[in-house]
Amino acid sequence: MKIVRFLYEGAEYKGRIESDSVTGSLSGKTERSFGLDEIKLLPPVRPSKIVCVGLNYFDHAEELGMNVPDEPVIFLKPVSSLIGAYDRIMHPTVSDRVDFEGELAVVIGKEARKVAPLAAKGYILGYSCFNDVTARDLQKKDGQWTRSKSYDTFAPLGPCVDTDIDPEDLEIKTLINGNIRQFSRTSNLIFSVEKLVSFISNVMTLFPGDVIATGTPGGIGPMGIGDKVVVKIEGVGELENTVYQDDL
Repeated sequence: MKIVRFLYEGAEYKGRIESDSVTGSLSGKTERSFGLDEIKLLPPVRPSKIVCVGLNYFDHAEELGMNVPDEPVIFLKPVSSLIGAYDRIMHPTVSDRVDFEGELAVVIGKEARKVAPLAAKGYILGYSCFNDVTARDLQKKDGQWTRSKSYDTFAPLGPCVDTDIDPEDLEIKTLINGNIRQFSRTSNLIFSVEKLVSFISNVMTLFPGDVIATGTPGGIGPMGIGDKVVVKIEGVGELENTVYQDDL
C-alpha cells in the first residue's frame, strides 16, 4: 500500500495511491476516488522528529576519501523544514551552494525504544523518498551541521509511504533536470535499516510517523535556481521538487 496525505478543497485527507488515482477519506468518512490533478500532496506523515544519518553508503565514503564509521553518525532536522512532493525548495540568499542528497526514508509505525535489530522491522510502517537538502558552504563554515540542514523546505519527503517494499536492494537515484547525478542501490548501505532503527531507538524514543533518513550515496552536488530535482527509489516512487531563490 502507498499511503498519502493530501489536500482537496482546503480539507486534509488520508488515503492511498491506486494506479493513476488516489482513494481517500476525510476524518474517517466514506472513501472516494480523486484524480491526481485534483489534489495537492502533503508530506505523507507528520513526524515528531526527522533523524538523519551521515556517511552511510560505501560509495559515498569512497567518494569523500573517508573511513567507514564504526557506528552510525546521526543528526536531526526540524519538522519546520518538512515539505512534500512538488513543493519548492528555497535557496537561502546567505548560501552560495545548496546541495541535493537523495535518500531512502524509514517511517516508524509504532513507538520504539531500545529495539533489538532482529525486532526492528516490526516497528516500521514503510518507506519513502527523502532529500536531505544541505547548504554545503554553511556546513563547512560552521563546523557543525545544524544551520546548514535546517532551513525551511530543506526536508522534502514523499510522495507516499510504501508499506510493502523490501528495502534491502532498491535502486536509488537523484536526477537534476532529467540528468542522473546519483545512482546506487540500498544494498550499499553501511548500516542496514534494522541496525539504524535499533541504534537510534537506543538513543531516543521513536514515535509513529517519525522519519529516519538513511544517508545518501555518492554523487552529491549543487542545485541551481529553477532546477527540477527528482529522488527516485525503485518501487517507492518519485519525489519531485523545484528550487527557488529566497527573496528575503
